Amino acid sequence: MVDLKGQYEHIKERVNQSVLEVIESTAYINGPEVHQFQKELEEYLGVKHVIPCANGTDALQVAMMGLGLKPGDEVITADFTFAATVEVIALLGLTPVLVDVDPVTFNIDIEALKNAITPKTKAIVPVHLFGLVAPMDEIMALAKEHDLYVIEDNAQGIGASYTSKDGSKQKAGTIGHVASTSFFPSKNLGCYGDGGAIFTNDDDLAHTIRGMVNHGMYVRYHHDVVGVNSRLDSIQAAVLRAKLPNLDQYNSARRAAARKYTEAFKDIDSIVTPTANCTSQEFICDQCDCHVFHQYTLRVLNTDRDALVQHLQCKGIPCGVYYPIPLHSQKAYRDERYNEADFKITNQLVKEVISLPMHTELDDEQIAYITEAVIEFIA
Repeated sequence: MVDLKGQYEHIKERVNQSVLEVIESTAYINGPEVHQFQKELEEYLGVKHVIPCANGTDALQVAMMGLGLKPGDEVITADFTFAATVEVIALLGLTPVLVDVDPVTFNIDIEALKNAITPKTKAIVPVHLFGLVAPMDEIMALAKEHDLYVIEDNAQGIGASYTSKDGSKQKAGTIGHVASTSFFPSKNLGCYGDGGAIFTNDDDLAHTIRGMVNHGMYVRYHHDVVGVNSRLDSIQAAVLRAKLPNLDQYNSARRAAARKYTEAFKDIDSIVTPTANCTSQEFICDQCDCHVFHQYTLRVLNTDRDALVQHLQCKGIPCGVYYPIPLHSQKAYRDERYNEADFKITNQLVKEVISLPMHTELDDEQIAYITEAVIEFIA
């Protein structure tokens, strides 16, 4: 699904040298590489504060802790996403409220979101699923109307940009009150282990979160807030510093591969290719940057999706089903409040979606082999 070895070969000398320098410095936790990466990522994103941490799940949890959400507060998020998004809500004693998604973008459905808001609602967690930015204009308007926090789950969308209706453009993760991201190795900007970060333009919130990720300390052995141990180690920061200058190039390569996939499938009625536009079903021009294709996810209609998975695996083609079970159906998150009729799209998607290999090293020969194998089965 990803070619980390091929990507490494292009930055091998810098990565090796940077990692060796960290080892020689012995500054393994919160060393100079971490602080420098923080500054470089702030500049890239155009955000005031980046707070590195140990992983993307911690990033989302600490973001919620920093906002002071209390047990029983309702937090709305999408039903069709990875479990970490709802996991941290439950861990903090908050009340997860899952809603359906849009059938085209796979992101949170605005009408479903509107209908889910109650007097107990305190926050919305839009997920930029598969690398496509959620409809942030509408989400921010709802948040303002109801005095809610917006916590962007940007684990899959780093580097994507969102163009608002007024023409302004912002990077994903810099629009809401706070955001989280993951640097898991397979991400568009991935390290060689676990890593994550929190983004915000709020000075006070940033100060609170900086203490929280370090046991609640601002001064050593003075614990001012309840915190956790969640720090990005220096070796991972060194890897991320080597990759960050290439992030736009990586994302462009993913978009180019996505265009080739989509072109190959354009005449197959039973294949629904992913949109590259957060507001349209059309695959718009090469300048579109609201999708960074962390995954290239098809919908296969009137087809045995699981048999297609087996067919591809027999041909040596990796593929993934993201995600096979809705969150509202997971044993850990079942709730009598949920009505199956409210999850029509998610319940359909989990039967139809399949993600094809997507990474920066895909070449035309590989794409042709993959698409021919899919078409062979569908036809």
